[in-house]
Amino acid sequence: MEDYSLGLVEGRFAELVWSREPLSTGELVKLCQEELGWKRTTTYTVLKKFNGRGIFENQNGTVKALMTRDEFYARQSESYVERSFQGSLPGFLTAFTSRRKLSPEEIGKLKQIIEENR
Repeated sequence: MEDYSLGLVEGRFAELVWSREPLSTGELVKLCQEELGWKRTTTYTVLKKFNGRGIFENQNGTVKALMTRDEFYARQSESYVERSFQGSLPGFLTAFTSRRKLSPEEIGKLKQIIEENR
């Protein structure tokens, strides 16, 4: 299973791209310097890592997402449940609700999601 985890700084980088894509590599370098304090080489190294993971691509000097923010976080959640709960969503929900009770609104929303995905 693919690794869809992001560290704090990787997450900030990803949010920069998602919120402004498509953008030129020059724009991205400038943003990363301003927002993250990175040098050009660091930006390109991290971008290459994201390219290799199929999240972003740099084609002809234009950076764009291959995966939306929502798609990435959906895959990240699936990966977490798979790794931590052997793929059992009920197991995850049981663990989650053992320390935090769901509000009536949350319960209603979960029921709606279940009905929509039957």
